Amino acid sequence: MPQMSPLVAGDPTQLGSFRLSGRIGEGGQGIVYLGVNESGEQAAVKLLHVKFSGDTVARSRFARELKAAQRVASFCTARVIEADLDGDTPYIASEYIDGRALRDIVESDGPLRGTVLDRLAIGTATALVAIHHASIVHRDLKPDNVLIASDGPRVVDFGIARIIDSTGTITSRAIGTPAYMAPEQIAGDDVGPYTDVFAWGATIAFAATGTSAFDGNSIATVLNKILNHEVDVGMLPEPLRGVVRSALAKSPAERPSADQILLRLLGQPEHAGASTDVLTRGVQVASDDTTPFMRVSPSLAERATTGTGATGHPPHPEAAGLALGETGSGPYSEAGSRPYPGTGSGPYPGTGSGVFQVVAGEPRAVAPARGGRGTRWAVLAGAVALVAAVVAAVVLKGWPVALGDPGPDPTAGTGKPPEVYTSVMDKIGKSGKIVIGVKDDLPGIGLLRDGEFEGFDVDLAKEIAAKLGAAETKFVAVSRANRADKLARGDVDLVVATYSVSGEDVTFAGPYYLAHQDVLVRQGPIDELSDLKGKKICGINSPSVGMVQDKKVEVEPVPAGDYAECMDLLRSGEVDAVPGEDLVLAGFAAREHQRYKILGARLSDERYAVGLRKGDVKTCKAVNGVIADLYRTKAVHRLLERHFGTVEFATESKVPAMNDCG
Repeated sequence: MPQMSPLVAGDPTQLGSFRLSGRIGEGGQGIVYLGVNESGEQAAVKLLHVKFSGDTVARSRFARELKAAQRVASFCTARVIEADLDGDTPYIASEYIDGRALRDIVESDGPLRGTVLDRLAIGTATALVAIHHASIVHRDLKPDNVLIASDGPRVVDFGIARIIDSTGTITSRAIGTPAYMAPEQIAGDDVGPYTDVFAWGATIAFAATGTSAFDGNSIATVLNKILNHEVDVGMLPEPLRGVVRSALAKSPAERPSADQILLRLLGQPEHAGASTDVLTRGVQVASDDTTPFMRVSPSLAERATTGTGATGHPPHPEAAGLALGETGSGPYSEAGSRPYPGTGSGPYPGTGSGVFQVVAGEPRAVAPARGGRGTRWAVLAGAVALVAAVVAAVVLKGWPVALGDPGPDPTAGTGKPPEVYTSVMDKIGKSGKIVIGVKDDLPGIGLLRDGEFEGFDVDLAKEIAAKLGAAETKFVAVSRANRADKLARGDVDLVVATYSVSGEDVTFAGPYYLAHQDVLVRQGPIDELSDLKGKKICGINSPSVGMVQDKKVEVEPVPAGDYAECMDLLRSGEVDAVPGEDLVLAGFAAREHQRYKILGARLSDERYAVGLRKGDVKTCKAVNGVIADLYRTKAVHRLLERHFGTVEFATESKVPAMNDCG
C-alpha cells in the first residue's frame, strides 16, 4: 500500500459518498485522498485543482468526458465510481488500487526483465485497448499512472487530462508529462489514441532501462529529443522490441493501434480489433508474473482462430499461442487428450504448476526462463508460487469438487482419476463446457417451455458463456430456495437468475442488470406514483406495496397469490397497478395483448448479479469484464429490446458499478 499521510487543515473530510481518511498523494492535477463509503468500498478520490465556477461550457464538457470514462471496461484499469460537478473544485472517485507506482518500483528495485516486463507490456496494452474502445484518449500515460497491484498492472487517471483541458485553463499543448508526450502534443496538433501508443512505448522503454527514453536536463532538451531522436530499444527481446520501436514512431500514421499491439504481444493475428476474449486473455497473462508464456507466429494463430487445425480437428492450445500448464492464469491440458474449444483468442486458465511442452505426444516439463527483477517483485512471485502450491495440495486431497457436471467422465474405466477443476475458467479451458442455473418460471426472464429455456437471463447467460470460451452450455433450473446450495455443491458453475442474495459459500460478479422496485399499470391516465392515491394495487408478497405507501400514497391492496393472478386482476380492471421489480413486471406484461407501462418510480435498486462459488476470483473478474463489454457493445440493450420491447419503461443501459471480486 502506498504511504498515506494524515489530512491537514483545510482538507475536506467527506466528498460525495466517501469519507476521507488521509492523503495518498498530490500532483499537478490535484490532491488524492483515500476514501471509503458506507458499504466499505475504498476509492482514490482526486480533488482537482481546476475551477469550474460559472463555466457552464466546461461543466458540460466535464460531464461528457466523465460519462465516457465511466464506460471504460475494467480490463487492467481502475474504474471510475463517481464524481461531483457542483463544487468549485470537482472531484473524481476511482477504484482504489492497493499497489505501487511503476516509477517507484523501477527507481527502487531497478529495471524489469523477462516475464515481468512482458506482462507489464501486455497488461498496459490491454488497459489502453479498453480505454480506446470507450472512445477515451488517456493523454497522460506514464509510469506514475501505472500501478502494480497483486493482480497485475492497472492504468489509472484515464480521461482526467482531457477533463482538465476542457476547462480552457490549460491548453492542449500543455497536457501530458514532457518526457512521455508525443510529437503531435508538443506541436499542438490533434491528439488521439495514437498519442497514447507513443506514451505506452516510452513507458515500457523506461521500465526496461530504468531511465526515461527522452531524458534531459531541461524541458527544451526533452522536447527536442522527442521530436528528433530515435530511441535505442536493442535491449528488448522480440516481439516487444519491434512493437515498442513502432509505437515510438514520430509520425502517428506509422504507429500501431493499441489493439494491434496487444494482438502482436499475444501472438494473435491482426485481422480485426481485439475482442473481449483477447482482452480477457490479456488480463489473465498480466495477472501472473511467475510463469513464462508462449507465443506463436501469426500463421499458426490464424489457423487456430478458424477452430480447426490442419487435420480438421480443433487446434491444440499450442496453436493458439498459449503455454500449457500456466500457473494461476494460463491454460492447462493433458497433452493430446482433449483439444481446447474456441477461437484461439479466448481465455484458457488452468492449474498446472510448471510450463509444459508437448513432445512426441507427451508433456515434458520445461524450466522457467530466468530474468532479472526487483526484490519486491521476487517476493510477490514467491508468495504467488506458495499459494499455487497450497492450492495444488488441497486439490490432491479432493477439494474443490468438480464444478458443474460436464457429462460423462472421459476417464471412467481408464484407471485415471476424474477431472478436478479449480475454477469455472479452468473447467471451460479443459472441457469447453459450462453449467448455468437459471429461473424456469419467469416469462421474459427465465422460463422453461417445451423443454427449452428462454428469456433475458438465458440469452445473457449464453453471451457470457460464449465470451468466456465455452463451446457447450447446459442450463439447469434453480429456485430461490436451492440456487445457493446447487452452486456451493458444484451442481452448477454459475447462477444467472436475478440473483443477488449473499451466502457463505457464494460470491457475485456483475451486476448484469440494475433493476428497480416499481409499479406496472395499463396505458392510460396513471403517469406517476401520486396518481395511484386511492387506487387498488395487487397485494402480492412484494416490498413495493410498502414502498408505495412509504411515499405517502395511500393505496388499497387486493390479495393475490402470484404474478399470474395479479396480471389477471390488472387485465380485468379489478386492480389499477401491480408492484414488483421492473424487469419481472415487464416480463409478464410483454406476453399480454394489452399495452402496459412501468411508471419509473424506481423505489429501490435491485442488483441482478452472477452467482459463483466463493473464492473463484479469476472467473469473477472475467465475468465482470464480459458484462462491461456487453454493455459497451449495446448487446444488453438489444436483449432488453427483444424481450421487453412491447412494454413502456426506461431500462438501464449504462454499465453498472461492478462488484469487487477480491
